[in-house]
Amino acid sequence: MSPRLPSEIRFAASFLLALAAACSGPERSAPATNAPTAPAAPASAPPQNPVANAPHAMNPSDHPSVPASRELATFGSGCFWCSEAVLESLPGVIDVVAGYAGGSVERPTYEQVCSGTTGHAEVVQITFDPARISFDQLLDWFFKSHDPTTLNAQGPDHGTQYRSVVFYHSDTQKQATLAAIAKAQPQFADRIVTEVTAAPTFWPAETYHQDYFRNNPQQRYCRIMIAPKLKKLGLEGKN
Repeated sequence: MSPRLPSEIRFAASFLLALAAACSGPERSAPATNAPTAPAAPASAPPQNPVANAPHAMNPSDHPSVPASRELATFGSGCFWCSEAVLESLPGVIDVVAGYAGGSVERPTYEQVCSGTTGHAEVVQITFDPARISFDQLLDWFFKSHDPTTLNAQGPDHGTQYRSVVFYHSDTQKQATLAAIAKAQPQFADRIVTEVTAAPTFWPAETYHQDYFRNNPQQRYCRIMIAPKLKKLGLEGKN
């Protein structure tokens, strides 16, 4: 008979197995019943509106033009479920949309992006009120809510779709991002590898990805990965 493992070791082993399953198992896959895909447009017809032609067929009215009193920011910091949960907890953030950016395929699906072949990153596009929260403050949260030194990876999630990236919407945002990297670098032993690139077309993700933590707080990935992160950042209960 094999010797019985101490309870501490058995608990640790169970936790690691649950963590691995939550991060890479079927619960991070697209549920077939909730992921409608819009019909492909004819090759000769370019998309008229990236939001309207998104995989989850969001209507243009769901994402109106940003008024002058609001600004956009687009960040990639690993799994967009985590990024969305952190950023939509912050006062001054009006809206956070999970999506894809930086790739070569139009209207990408979650499955395509997860394959790592499209070049897209999982990102969140943030609409915020600069009178209540500045772009610099958003960058501070960006750098303390993920590890910007791991190339194409965040924790158990690996692939170019999980890269650390800031897609800037103006030269002011570009310069602020470069300054934020220089400011954050002393906090890390390894070099920050965050990509800084002009914002390309943003493709909103399928409907079931939006407000994922709010809608699925008991889902295993949310319980093991997102809830502890919010608690660590002092954002527990603010989502």
